[in-house]
Amino acid sequence: MKNNETERIVLAGGAGFLGRHLARTLERRGYDVVILTRNAERYDGPGRAVSWDGETVEDHWMSELEGARALVNLAGKSVDCRRTQANYEGILQSRIHSTRVLGDALRKVYRVPEVWVQAGSLAIYGDAGDRICDESGFIPDEYPTDVCVAWEEALGEAIRPEMRWAMLRIGFVLGRDGGALPTLAGLTKLGLGGTIGSGKQWISWIHIDDMMRLFVEAIENPAVHGIYNATGLQPVPNAEFMETLRNTLGVPFGIPAPAPLVKLAAPVINTDPDLALNGRRGLPVRIHGLGFQFRFHELEDALADLLDVPIPTRETSWVQTFAR
Repeated sequence: MKNNETERIVLAGGAGFLGRHLARTLERRGYDVVILTRNAERYDGPGRAVSWDGETVEDHWMSELEGARALVNLAGKSVDCRRTQANYEGILQSRIHSTRVLGDALRKVYRVPEVWVQAGSLAIYGDAGDRICDESGFIPDEYPTDVCVAWEEALGEAIRPEMRWAMLRIGFVLGRDGGALPTLAGLTKLGLGGTIGSGKQWISWIHIDDMMRLFVEAIENPAVHGIYNATGLQPVPNAEFMETLRNTLGVPFGIPAPAPLVKLAAPVINTDPDLALNGRRGLPVRIHGLGFQFRFHELEDALADLLDVPIPTRETSWVQTFAR
């Protein structure tokens, strides 16, 4: 922060994995962080929780937007659920309604926040195969891209013209205490960390620390305006990701999960098989072009940091790989 005045940042839907990390990061930078959540009375994380339902403008939370430094919208139903019509509607409407209600509230605020940072998804590029997806990438007309497009269109309708805005299309965030990495690490330790599906689907990963730094960049850097891929510089195919994870954990083998098995098991564990079988090769072209420096370039370094294991030298890593 550039001054000693405490500035407020409002995180809508900020009670989850990314929101708690971001609240903690922003508090360390001296901001007053407000979390808009449906369960404010049960929230025990960083920041100050204020109740909202994501659908109705109410004075008690709308007043928090008055004169705020930034609004960050992270609200939306998790996509980690079975592919049903009801879940599809929940995923779509939770994103559109929360964005619209924030826009409605901003039209009643005298001093709007300087910037609106919106969480989006790299899934907007669909199952892209080997195609490189920068911010101008092709967007097909199918699920989940239709949800992502409607989400971004809702932001365009909600934003006040005097506000700066940034849409962050977020990739696969690697963290210690949330997201998919802890589950994948646990399965790998049990010998179930083999290639998933064909293994050719790309994973566009980003370390949680770099993701937080990217959020801060979007909030504090006035040059950040528009759509940005929020992912690391070196996406990898699933087979390489799982191999690196096994190497990091010192697990010599992993039973593969063929696509038919993944599709068969998905309804049992209440998830969508496409989350594991589809991928996209996203690159953060625009934010990198602004000079943003990533701290974690190599997947093995990111995994070693997050899983608290020694980082091997490049020579040692190569020998271990060759020896298998």
